[in-house]
Order: sequence, then structure tokens, then C-alpha cells
Amino acid sequence: MSVRDRLKGLTPEDEKVLRLVGGHMGALASKDLKARCADGLDHGSETWAARKRDLTAESSSRWAGSVTKATHDQWALSRRGQAAHLDSLDAGIRTIAHRLSLPIGEKGTKRAPGGYRSKHEWFVKTRRLHVLEERRAAVAADRDNGTVHVVRGGRKLLNTRHNLDAADLTEAQWREKWETARWYLSADGESGKRFGNETIRVTPDGEVSVKLPVPLADLANAKHGRYVFAAKVTFPHRGAEWADRVEANRAVAYRIHLDVSRGRWYLDASWTRPVVKTMPLEAARAAGMVGVDTNADHFACWQLDVHGNPVGDPQRFPYDLTGTAAHRDAQIRHAITRMLHWAKRCGVRAIGLENLDFTAETTREKHGRKKRFRRLVSGIPTGRLRARLVSMAAELDMVIVAVDPAYTSRWGAQHWQKPLATPRRRTTRHDAASIAIGRRALGHPIRRRTAPPYDDRSDRRGHRTVQAPSGIREREETRHPATDRSRELRARAGTTRTRATSRASTTVRDARSDQTWVQDPLLLT
Repeated sequence: MSVRDRLKGLTPEDEKVLRLVGGHMGALASKDLKARCADGLDHGSETWAARKRDLTAESSSRWAGSVTKATHDQWALSRRGQAAHLDSLDAGIRTIAHRLSLPIGEKGTKRAPGGYRSKHEWFVKTRRLHVLEERRAAVAADRDNGTVHVVRGGRKLLNTRHNLDAADLTEAQWREKWETARWYLSADGESGKRFGNETIRVTPDGEVSVKLPVPLADLANAKHGRYVFAAKVTFPHRGAEWADRVEANRAVAYRIHLDVSRGRWYLDASWTRPVVKTMPLEAARAAGMVGVDTNADHFACWQLDVHGNPVGDPQRFPYDLTGTAAHRDAQIRHAITRMLHWAKRCGVRAIGLENLDFTAETTREKHGRKKRFRRLVSGIPTGRLRARLVSMAAELDMVIVAVDPAYTSRWGAQHWQKPLATPRRRTTRHDAASIAIGRRALGHPIRRRTAPPYDDRSDRRGHRTVQAPSGIREREETRHPATDRSRELRARAGTTRTRATSRASTTVRDARSDQTWVQDPLLLT
């Protein structure tokens, strides 16, 4: 859980102290990260203790603990990214090798791509295969040696230095962003300590103070080498929950950072919530389900009852994933908030969601020149959506039921799109897919109904499909009367109709005889 508030009313002296502390601790963090990368796979408790002792002499014990922990997290993140890069290279090499082994122009299947379309493309792909194999050898060697490549401040911002005109920045503006991104003003919390944090302390009334490093202790304006800022924070969002933790001396982590483009200082407070308790699947399904189909620009939702029947009208919650990362993240949060509040009003306790993973679907080698499709798939925020939705649903005491995404769009459109369309309601393919997802989460088949037992079908042995169109006879509805044309065909074949019509107005029975007469149908000309 993370909340943010602006540090308003900082004096020039306060900003000077923040810049000095951030620059000093940032230099120590860079030095520690360099030492950790140099250790590689030889890292152990002894090397970690030595690094922490060196940092403690230039800051404090708690500052050193926060820096070393951040260093370890950053190194581990780089290792995971390195492993993912290797997997991507392996997938590309396998796909190219497979397509090169096929004849030119051979068509592919749904499960595997075909051969290349021309000799020129085949030749170009042979060169790319050698490039990928060379890259993989270099990455594999780095991984075996424990070598990672990390840039404090971000590689994107580093490369922007060589493209200042395209970024519309001057060298001084870029330098300010670069130095600000490399500052370190973060402190982990400690349960049992005063207000949950000894390094960056925030009291229940909003007073913010920082424990200064040893070289900057002469700047302190309070006891025990602390500096108290003039600005105060309130945390309008989830402020009561934060205040409860602070008053109970429970751990709260803080981070101070500067938004260079706006010239504003912010304080982030974060803490770990208890592990979300899982709900039995039967209890989650007891009040129905909301099926959610994730798309590139909206969530398509439909409420289902316990039997899997759609209730009400479909709902769509759009979002725009263009612009900056902060804007995209805000759009996702807003759409999820609206969807959860609507599901809460519906009275359900669970949401059915596809367990999507497009890691293998966005590769350049699998889809070739289908750039538009690759951009569309890459734009769906699957990983971010799962993380956001699970945490936000836990706040409303709701659970997420992840289902297999196989054929939900195709079968949903086949069995639900047309029956639910009305003159005043247009049912889209995505709405039908949300029903398929919800039914699968409820444990029901996607199809509307199952076929009757074999001996209970029409004429005891006739063929009857589950979703027969209205023009096919012997389906699960009232039969249409036979036409004259069908009677002529039976007469030519030498067969006669023996079943009498069921309408009483066309049958005349004599009271003195058991003989029955059947009135012939009128001729229609």
C-alpha cells in the first residue's frame, strides 16, 4: 500500500538540506551498487557486512541498511531481466530456425508459422539468426559470470543525453533530471520504533524530520542530529489507515523525491498489508460472478447469476493507454476502481478474469510483419492489471477467479452474441466473451445448454444439434407443418403419412363407428 502527499511550504533552507542529503546518499548508493556488481556470484554475508560497515561510517546504521537492501533488490531485478532476455532470445532463435527449415512459401498452421515468402526474406533471416545467436552467447556468458548491467537513474534517461533535441531539453535541464534521479532519500520502516521509522519520521500531526548523515550533522535544527522541515503532510487518501499504523509504532517506509518538471517535492508512505486471505471457491460462487474481458482499450463486463445466466446489461469501462507511464497507470487504476464499485453494487463477491500472458505472442519472429497485431497485444496491460486488480479487490473484500483464456472470445461470440442482441442493445464480441469467462469461472460450460440423452432426441434416434438454427427442422422447438411439396415427395417415394394431425377442428369422429377421417389440407395456389 502506497500513498503520497506534497511537501508544501518548504523553505529555501529545507530544500538545500534535502538536496545535500539526497546527493550524499545517492553517491553512497552508487558506490555500494558498484561493489555489489563487482562481487557477482561471490557475494556472501561477509562481503555484505563489510559494505554495510563502510556505509555506516559515512551515514548511519539505518541509512546503510536501507541502501544495501535497495542494492540487493536492484541486482536481483537485473538478474531476472537477464533471464527473461535469454528466454526471449531462445524463442526467437527457435522460431527462425524452424521457418528456415521449411520450403519457401509453405503455409503455416495455427500452432506453428510457415516458411518465408521469398528468397530475399529467407536470406535476411539467416543473417538475423547469426545476430541473435551472438547476442545469446554474450548474455549467457554474463549470466554464468554473474555480471549485470545496471544504470542508477535509468538507461532511458542516460540515452536521452545523446538526443537532447528530440527530447526538447537543454543540457542543464537534462543534468538536473539526471542528478535528481540518482538521489537517494528512502528509508525502510521498523516495527516497534517511534512512529514506525527512525530515519525519516512523520508524526501523527504531519511533522516530517530526517536523521542527517554523519558528514551533514552540523545542519541539524533538532536534537539527536535530526532536521525538522517546515512543511507538513496529511495524506488525504487512506490517511486514517496510515495514522493507525503510526500511532501503533508499526513499520512505515518513506521516500522523498522531487518532480523536476513541476518543481514540487513529494513524500510517499508505503507499508505491507497482511496476506490476502483466500476464499473457498464455493463461497465465491454463491452470489454469482462478474465476467471481465480484458481488451486493449476497455474492460467488457457482464453480471452472471449462480446458474451462469446473464443479468442486466453489459458494462464497459474504457481506458486510454497512450502518453506517459504515470498517465497509463492512472487510467488503469481509474477503470479498475469503477469496475470494482459496480461489481460491489451488483452484490457479487468474485470477479472472473482471464489468466493472460502475452510474453510469447509479442515476439518479432513469431508474427513477422504483423506489427499492428503485435502493438495491439503489447498494449494490453496484463501484468500491471493483475497486480492492481488483486490489491484493489482485497480492499473491497472481493476475490479474483483466474480462468483459462482458451477460446473464450470465439465460443462466447458463437453461443452468446446473437441470442443476447436486441433492437435496443448491441452485444459485441467482447461482451459475449465476458459471459464465457464468467461461466467458466462459475464451473459451467460456455454453451447455453447441453445435448439431451441419445434416446431422448427427436424420433428416438434422430440427430439434433445443441445450437440448431431456426431453419433446421427436428430442433428443440415446435415443428412446422409439412408443405404440399413434402407430401408430393413422399408420394413419389411410395410412402404415406400415417400420423393424424393433432388439431381437434380437423378430425371428425362418428359416434356409431370407430373409423376416423382426416381432412386433407387446403390447396394453396
